[in-house]
Amino acid sequence: MHIARTIPELRDILGRHRRPAFVPTMGNLHDGHLALLREAKPLGDVTVASIFVNRLQFLPHEDFDTYPRTWDSDCEKLRSVGCDVLFAPDEKALYPEPQTCKVHPDPALADILEGHFRPGFFVGVCTVVMKLFTCVQPRFAMFGKKDYQQLMMIRHMVRQFALPIEVVGSETRRAEDGLALSSRNGYLSEAERVEAVQLSKTLQAMAQAVRDGERDLAAIESRATRVLEARGWNPDYLVLRRRSDLQPPAPGEPLVALAAARLGTTRLIDNLEIDA
Repeated sequence: MHIARTIPELRDILGRHRRPAFVPTMGNLHDGHLALLREAKPLGDVTVASIFVNRLQFLPHEDFDTYPRTWDSDCEKLRSVGCDVLFAPDEKALYPEPQTCKVHPDPALADILEGHFRPGFFVGVCTVVMKLFTCVQPRFAMFGKKDYQQLMMIRHMVRQFALPIEVVGSETRRAEDGLALSSRNGYLSEAERVEAVQLSKTLQAMAQAVRDGERDLAAIESRATRVLEARGWNPDYLVLRRRSDLQPPAPGEPLVALAAARLGTTRLIDNLEIDA
């Protein structure tokens, strides 16, 4: 596996390739990331991963400084799935001067749900992804559906800028008990880890209520919120939205249930597409 620390090094390594398949990460890799690499492998003529903890997408009170950095383990895992190139710039390499030019995504999508509770988050995400895209110049870019709104945001950005990139959304990887895999699961205590599965179970209950014919979506959302609060969670949102743009749905439109909630000091997100 080649490791590039600077943009010129990366471009030199990738110069002879025309169809990179790219998996951007912030490190602290888990099986969900590795699944993206496995899916990327047959798509391109070279498989590229990046590790960069992006300061631009962290709010001042969030965990940028304490976000886990697990370099040796990450490299071992990437090698185990046949990653060809790892791009691992430091801040000076990726942002050699203050990044005053930023991507400001459509507020209709960027300022709701995650964007409402983490203002400016998607500006940071879109800016770093755009910069990584210009560095790697991928033909395929892999993103997990666990970050459902982020996936929609990246697809919208690629479409709006006519980037020659196919954004591939990969199904959420889960632990045996149903908890969505996330780097932040490592923050959970043993007791919290046992409780954490209730987030996915609550989404499943919301989906089942829809399948059973319940049409008062606000009542479903309210009931789900009360269930988690009674178990000691602090929910930011548990909502049912239409899949196409995450706006409130009209009757009969395909739905997705989305949730974000704190368990102790750890904020977890999850979602579930609802089939009719």
